Amino acid sequence: MSPRAVFVGAPGSGKSTVGQLVAERLGVGFRDSDADIEALAGKPIPEIFIDDGEPHFRALERAAVAAALAEHDGVLSLGGGAILADETRALLAGHQVVYLNVSLSDAVSRVGLGPGRPLLAVNPRATLKYLLDQRRPLYESVAAVTVATDGRTPESIADEVVTFLK
Repeated sequence: MSPRAVFVGAPGSGKSTVGQLVAERLGVGFRDSDADIEALAGKPIPEIFIDDGEPHFRALERAAVAAALAEHDGVLSLGGGAILADETRALLAGHQVVYLNVSLSDAVSRVGLGPGRPLLAVNPRATLKYLLDQRRPLYESVAAVTVATDGRTPESIADEVVTFLK
């Protein structure tokens, strides 16, 4: 079993929104690794960061991604930092990985700078810029296709991804 598509990208790139649209168009299920982590931990991601720390969250994330890649045959969306783990990048080899590329300004306008994103709690704009710069090469290294999202609707992005997958 293997997902039809795996979405990676920074916060605000549209992984969940576009992923759900692509799943609907392909007639398959949608799964979000962040939702899996929350179900496993029994609490929201910001609480995992506060209560247990980022290393614990990343361990849960690695396990959730590995399970989803093995069990899910629909569309899968990964959390923005999932690609930081060497083992996760290795597991993504051979999958149809779609990297949704987003600029800082579009990411900020989509994500906002409020609560709910634990890594963006302090100086969110500078932190998001750092995350984008740090992670972009990792996203590109696992991607079968890169799709630019700036100034586009989720529907037009989904159309491009579906065309690629067919």
